[in-house]
Amino acid sequence: MENILNGRARRFGDDINTDYIIAGKYTKTLDFSSLAEHLLEDLFPGFSKTILPGDMIVAGRNFGCGSSREQAPIAIRCAGIAAVLAKSYSRIFFRNAINQGIPAFLCDTDSIAEGDRIIVNIGSTTVELPDRGTTLPMTPLSPVMLDILKEGGLVEYLKRHGGFVLDPQASDRPRREG
Repeated sequence: MENILNGRARRFGDDINTDYIIAGKYTKTLDFSSLAEHLLEDLFPGFSKTILPGDMIVAGRNFGCGSSREQAPIAIRCAGIAAVLAKSYSRIFFRNAINQGIPAFLCDTDSIAEGDRIIVNIGSTTVELPDRGTTLPMTPLSPVMLDILKEGGLVEYLKRHGGFVLDPQASDRPRREG
């Protein structure tokens, strides 16, 4: 994960639930690229076809509410979204996003409009709107969350840092390494 993310705001409102992020009818697959094709389509038909590299979802309050389906952040990641900025998140969505390697930041998004150029500086915990000359503060992520994001998600983080592995003697029961 880069320390500076530069892209365009893709604006959504409050209470964007996981059914809006990816409808349940699409979640019965392991082909995650197919999830990306349907990202937020109930709110914005054809949204996935409009995503450019660096695009960031900008939302209001309670982003990711509803079910705890992990496919919601997976669809966001597979669609190539660089980060999500919101005023608040559902707790389970927030953790699922970090665990899937999706940077999810808290900030006041009221002044960010659809299509605005935005620069997220993770080190200084700011969101810059360069065309407006405005800088917004972000709530910093914990060091372990930043480490998880740098590794690309929780699974990769655990692989590299002596996390849980499957015990070949106990079929699918995890054990702690080291």
